[in-house]
Amino acid sequence: MKVGILTGGGDCPGLNAVIRGIVRKGIQEYGFEIAGLRDGWRGALEGPVVSLDIADVRGILPRGGTILGSSRTNPLKQEGGVEQVRENLAAHGVDALVVIGGEDTLGVASELSGQGLRIVGVPKTIDNDVVGTDFTFGFDTAVGIATEAIDRLHTTAESHMRTLVVEVMGRHSGWIALHAGVAGGANVILIPELPFDIHQVCGWVKSRFRTHYAPIVVVAEGAVPKEGELVLKDSSRDEYGHVRLSGVGEWLAREISQRTGTEARTTVLGHVQRGGTPSAFDRWLATRFGLHAIDAVKDGDFGTMTALRGTDVVRVPLDETRGRIKPVNPSLYDEFGVFFG
Repeated sequence: MKVGILTGGGDCPGLNAVIRGIVRKGIQEYGFEIAGLRDGWRGALEGPVVSLDIADVRGILPRGGTILGSSRTNPLKQEGGVEQVRENLAAHGVDALVVIGGEDTLGVASELSGQGLRIVGVPKTIDNDVVGTDFTFGFDTAVGIATEAIDRLHTTAESHMRTLVVEVMGRHSGWIALHAGVAGGANVILIPELPFDIHQVCGWVKSRFRTHYAPIVVVAEGAVPKEGELVLKDSSRDEYGHVRLSGVGEWLAREISQRTGTEARTTVLGHVQRGGTPSAFDRWLATRFGLHAIDAVKDGDFGTMTALRGTDVVRVPLDETRGRIKPVNPSLYDEFGVFFG
């Protein structure tokens, strides 16, 4: 059997660990031929398809990004795209496909699986918002990077007695903001799931200054004020219909300065959160996902996705994840309210 691998969407620490796990076990234990599709679904549409053997995955475990490249190509938006994928895979002799990606990439995988392609999914996103799994790899690394940044910003905030607003990734969910904000000792944490009251935010900022400490505000890029709208970088959209976010941090800093009469600055962490070396946990989880994904291929259990439940890796139906995200539970957010202000 010839098994293809593709990595779609934004790059993420741990992708190479998944590829390594699939290649090592697929070749060593099952005698499969493994092929990599370049640049996500673009490779499935157009090629090229490259052979992967054990020598090709040596040394990639600690590397960030993906050796296969990635893109936000959506074959469902291309005329005849589904049939083109089918024909391209057949032309290269690919019998089954392991698709590593987030909600958009896996949504395409679910649709193609429903149309008869033999697909196993692996959930990937630093946002940790894929339904069906407790954690996705890449999230732990992103939280660690954001937490370190917040730790460093405390000292400069105190030195100048100014508010520092830290904007982190999180289009639809606030998992990074909540975890990093709590771990970094932020005084305000704002997430997309709960529209915020700018008057309350400014009240928390003033309260912090009254105790002679400088506030740290952590905000997810998708957070919105009550009766407000998303703050956008521009109006362009990718092939999945997503606009470019980033800007809420700058907006918050301006509002805080104007409403409190104190200085506020913004730090946007951006892509640094998903670049570089994956954490030990992300290497561990990604490796397990790769091993279990190739097991699913061997078992013929297509139309499924690997998922972490507690400490076990299980398989869940791909179609159960389509069109859904995993939000932060408001009760979890409320646990940390004592630290705000």
